[in-house]
Formats: sequence, structure tokens, C-alpha cells
Amino acid sequence: QVQLVESGGGLVQPGESLRLSCAASGSIFGIDAMGWYRQAPGKQRELVATITSGGSTNVADSVKGRFTISRDNAKNTVYLQMNSLKPEDTAVYYCRYQNFAPSYYEYWGQGTQVTVSS
Repeated sequence: QVQLVESGGGLVQPGESLRLSCAASGSIFGIDAMGWYRQAPGKQRELVATITSGGSTNVADSVKGRFTISRDNAKNTVYLQMNSLKPEDTAVYYCRYQNFAPSYYEYWGQGTQVTVSS
């Protein structure tokens, strides 16, 4: 079992910033990836950014240059720094944990709402 606790969502105006955090606890063995996905109303869930325990990142083109993903392995916490937010970034943001070894399993957080509106 892995527990994910997300925080940092909210309502901001276009151009402002937010930082999301996701802390993982439980069956964490160190060969994993953590990341953020988002789902806007009426749309499919999409990848925002992921980062492995080794530090490799994958960032969606739609947020490159504006969003930065990082992690603190000692705290099993992943962060998403979101700058220059746009109305189209409005969505529920979900944290995902994937464990790759010795076996594969994944867990999702409950989601945190990010609303960008003037």
C-alpha cells in the first residue's frame, strides 16, 4: 500500500504561480516514478510531468517552460512548480506513484483542484 497526500491547489489569476506537493508513504522501495496528471471537465486525463527516482523527467509540451517537476527522495515527495498559469491549465491535478521493482504497482492521489481565472 502507498498513501499519497496532495496539497497546493487553489484559485489563481492568469500569470500567477502555484506549487503542488505530493507526499508518498508506505511500500516505497526506491525504484519508482512519481508524477502529475490532470483532467479538465469533459476531457481525458493527461500527463503533465513525471520524474523517476533517478531524476529523469518527462514534461508535456503544453507546459514546458512554465512547469517544473522536482522531488525530494528523502521525503518521498514530488513537487510541481507551475508558473505563468493560463485558464487552460484549469483542471483537477492528480498525483501518481509507480513502483517498478521488485514488482510493479501504482497508486493515485485523490486530486487537487487548480483553477486559473480572472
